Amino acid sequence: MGEIKLLDCTLRDGGYVNDWEFGHNNLVSIFERIVGAGVDIIEVGFLDDRRPFDMNRSIMPDSASVERIYGKLDRKQAMVVGMIDYGTCSIEHIQPCEESYLDGIRVIFKKHIREQAIAYCRQLKELGYKVFVQLVSITSYEDDELMDLIRLANDLEPYAVSMVDTYGLMHQENLMHYYKLLNQYLKPSIGLGYHSHNNFQMAYANCIEMLSHETERMVLVDGTIYGMGKSAGNAPIELLAMHLNDRFGTHYDISQMLEAVDANVMPIYKMTPWGYNMFFFIAASNDCHPNYVSYLMNKRTLSVKSINEILSKLEGEKQLMYDQKLIEQLYLDYQNIEVNDEKDIAELTEKFKEKNVLLLGPGLNVQKQFDRIKAYVEEKKPIVVSVNFISGELNSDYVFLSNSKRYVQLATALSQNPNLRVIATSNVTKTDGRFDYTLQYSSLLDEAADGVCMDNSFIMLLKVMKKIGVKSVALGGFDGYIGDKKQNYINAYMEYSFNKEQAEKTNQYVTDVLDDLKKDIDMNFITDSLYTKTV
Repeated sequence: MGEIKLLDCTLRDGGYVNDWEFGHNNLVSIFERIVGAGVDIIEVGFLDDRRPFDMNRSIMPDSASVERIYGKLDRKQAMVVGMIDYGTCSIEHIQPCEESYLDGIRVIFKKHIREQAIAYCRQLKELGYKVFVQLVSITSYEDDELMDLIRLANDLEPYAVSMVDTYGLMHQENLMHYYKLLNQYLKPSIGLGYHSHNNFQMAYANCIEMLSHETERMVLVDGTIYGMGKSAGNAPIELLAMHLNDRFGTHYDISQMLEAVDANVMPIYKMTPWGYNMFFFIAASNDCHPNYVSYLMNKRTLSVKSINEILSKLEGEKQLMYDQKLIEQLYLDYQNIEVNDEKDIAELTEKFKEKNVLLLGPGLNVQKQFDRIKAYVEEKKPIVVSVNFISGELNSDYVFLSNSKRYVQLATALSQNPNLRVIATSNVTKTDGRFDYTLQYSSLLDEAADGVCMDNSFIMLLKVMKKIGVKSVALGGFDGYIGDKKQNYINAYMEYSFNKEQAEKTNQYVTDVLDDLKKDIDMNFITDSLYTKTV
């Protein structure tokens, strides 16, 4: 077996968790622990000339900044490297290696700019650095594209070429497919590395698989302390060190790594955890960019089944190159199930004709100010329509469902309330049979609004009221959003993760639409609402 080198990238990949703000003491401490553990290569951060110098951050505008943070530290046996995302640090900001604290620079790039990136790597090599060619999203490479990369790399002769499983998509079979091609056709002098992510809980297992295949060339394997890193995290370096000690007779001091876990990394983990979770599993299982999943989950209207069905429509290079307009269109196409709702509209018009109507939202004020609602119901005897929830204290006549996720959550309660009639939009599909009333989803959207607001359930229901001729409604439980993880809903399972800015934006949108609807519907808020400030 050729030489195996263990590379720690906590200070670089781990920085995605905390915007690289470890604090200077932590930067120094982590570096010294990794040196003390005997790790072969230490990646100390990003070089990015768009970022100002900050002694507390491991993202630096130029190579000289590395010296300012780490220059007084004893590296002992370790090779020290930085990383550049090609295009974010001009060659003018990189000093000659002999003047730098860095021994090497790793360059990440996507396949479509490989020729330009390799040319940049050549400039770094001419400055005296050991150059690492990092193949971002290795799973996006077709074999002919990989062979072209190998041709470019053989001409450059970098220190190493690394497979980067950016979105944690690989299992052993496809990992070894890329490994064997690279191992067979790269010049023997070029090292071969692997940088994993843990979306499928495969990071550590894949590293072991690669290390089990003997080769005469140098092999590099990346890890981070406690798996700290982007998205689902990385292979934990303490586990890799344990395996290398047991299997290959190395002598990494794992206790030093565990000291770093305890003293430096665990406080960050408690504030901002990383690791395997459903979000990253969904992204990886659909071979797609995580931002697609974020967009669909932030809609807060879709079941996981629906999210998977939409993501299955992504094709080719678009899967890993995020396109917001594309995912918006796929979402609308998926939701836009055509129905002829003329009969249902006519029937609802007759049912609601000249009746008092109370629309009931799921806000906390349904509980806090229940006496107001109860008094109104006793006096006016209204038709009560609840929105995407069922009140445990007040009997509703109808429930309005515009949200597949809410339907899944209410399935049991609906089965236990046979007299409760359901008005559903056409994007919500019933598990069996049909709903009492099904209305065309697209006719209730506000396509001029942004993605978060365009299918606001409260506004959609008011549009239904307008369609069926209701001229006046009482409103309870439409509190508006507070944000910053404060409780908005009567039921905890309904909570959305709104920050304050998102909450204010949504409140303003609803307020503006209500103001426009006033000319058609008289609205009487019987519980307090943030929407009433200007309405």
